[in-house]
Amino acid sequence: MASTYESFNLRITPEKFYIEPCDDGSEEVLAIDRVSTEMTLTGRRDIPASAETRTVCGLMGTIRLVAGMYLVVITKKKKVGDLLGHAVWKAVDFDIISYKKTILHLTDNQMQDNKTFLSMINNVLHTDGFYFATDYDLTHSLQRLANTSPEFQEMSLLERADQRFVWNGHLLREFLAQPELHKFVYPVLHGFITMKSSCINGKVFEWSIISRRSCFRAGVRYYIRGIDSEGHAANYVETEQIVQYNGAKASFVQTRGSIPFYWSQRPNLKYKPKPQISKTVNHLDGFQRHFDSQIILYGRQVILNLINQKGSEKPLELAFNKMVTSLGNGMIKYIAFDFHKECSRMRWHRLQILVDMVSGMQDEFGYFLVDVDGKVLLNQEGIFRSNCMDCLDRTNVIQSLLARRSLQSQLRRMGILHVGQHIEEQAEFEKIYKNAWADNADACAKQYAGTGALKTDFTRTGKRTQWGLLMDGWNSMIRYYKNNFSDGFRQDSIDVFLGNYAVDEADWTTPLRDPKDWKFLTLPIIMVVAFSMCIICLLMAGETWTETLAYVLFWGTASVVTGGLILFNGRDFVDAPKLVQKEKLD
Repeated sequence: MASTYESFNLRITPEKFYIEPCDDGSEEVLAIDRVSTEMTLTGRRDIPASAETRTVCGLMGTIRLVAGMYLVVITKKKKVGDLLGHAVWKAVDFDIISYKKTILHLTDNQMQDNKTFLSMINNVLHTDGFYFATDYDLTHSLQRLANTSPEFQEMSLLERADQRFVWNGHLLREFLAQPELHKFVYPVLHGFITMKSSCINGKVFEWSIISRRSCFRAGVRYYIRGIDSEGHAANYVETEQIVQYNGAKASFVQTRGSIPFYWSQRPNLKYKPKPQISKTVNHLDGFQRHFDSQIILYGRQVILNLINQKGSEKPLELAFNKMVTSLGNGMIKYIAFDFHKECSRMRWHRLQILVDMVSGMQDEFGYFLVDVDGKVLLNQEGIFRSNCMDCLDRTNVIQSLLARRSLQSQLRRMGILHVGQHIEEQAEFEKIYKNAWADNADACAKQYAGTGALKTDFTRTGKRTQWGLLMDGWNSMIRYYKNNFSDGFRQDSIDVFLGNYAVDEADWTTPLRDPKDWKFLTLPIIMVVAFSMCIICLLMAGETWTETLAYVLFWGTASVVTGGLILFNGRDFVDAPKLVQKEKLD
């Protein structure tokens, strides 16, 4: 495999950017013309002595905004650990550098739009969870890498990467067209990676979790649900648990993803908007596309649907079940488990019911195992595809339980655990394990819903606590605010970053300056004034109680009626995406 350069000096002149590798023996330099945007290879001797110099950790790529092209660089990185002897890094800080030396050629409106687009790119870059390796392919699981051709092994990281998980793919489009430039860039993953050195029975082993978040149908909680026409599911994440011990290695892969048909749940100021199933499309076509690709990639599918089987979630459960039955594919098995009903009143021990229910299938699927000589002893023959409404909180709890069961089998097979020993009995490792899976839950939740995960007290401690319930309430309130009043901007940011919306510098108008309806300002002002007057009337009583009551009733009624109108027109008051026209529902 052609590895990439590890770090660079960025040398800047008024005419060009020079990307100079810091690796020993490297003579090639990438030159980017700041006017024509052309990229060419040159030598170190061609760099002017007057060039301004700064050290960068890597290139995310380039992106076009209103002011022209920008170079996006990684300015700070932190080592996560080593995977099979290869360093894995987390990108911690970034910079966005304009090709243009000035933006004075822009109108005031264009300058404002460009500033907004820059803040969008920064918003995505500073959503924690970007990872990369310069000499290892993080986008593929161990099993996929072990079953590739010699030709695949010779490809550059950019060519061989699984495009589902390359979050800087749009930013690298200029580099893709020129193979000689591939060693200057690498695919960047978004999700979560943790690597822990652990010890059980005096035997030291490396244990890792890698969650790869798909960039297809990517977005935020309420604006991106279900699937698209290609069968890509919202909030799709492949999570791989890896063990390394004395040269042997094992992995267990699970997936999560939104309920794979056409449905939505748009924010409207209500705490929990009612899910809507589209009535105008052929659900089975997209549903089949989704599972056809999943079967090709992973083999047999066991769907663990954890949503409620009553209330507003019930129609989704019924439709999911019906579609699996209609598809009639023997490679797919559907299991519905009403998580909230089964675990109500703190009965979290009842999760064992589901684990026991699927234990036989998990044993059949197995896991991937390679011995110290590199011989493949076992392949994972199928996968658990878990989902709840958001594919975050309930999903992560179940995934951590199934992963523990697989890990126990792997550690026994490797001789780390003795026969009859259980992971739960290894207090030190159990703490590491639970906290890592809870951190995974928090990372995935922040990227999709804007806050840390719920129910992580159970994942971290093995039991539900009153403090955990209180923290869940706090996170739920923050989610409510973000989902209603800031997620439109977050969705637009993701769409610009991934290239779902192309910024055209020749276009003098953008949807960013979408004027608000008169209701947006008028009704909230009336409601605040009416409520304030109601409080003042209560505190400053009139000459008679009837007069006070009349004032309180008048202003109280005005605030209630106005509040009702705001709720009735809820969609006019939420922060909706402006840049990409979302699919409409009947």
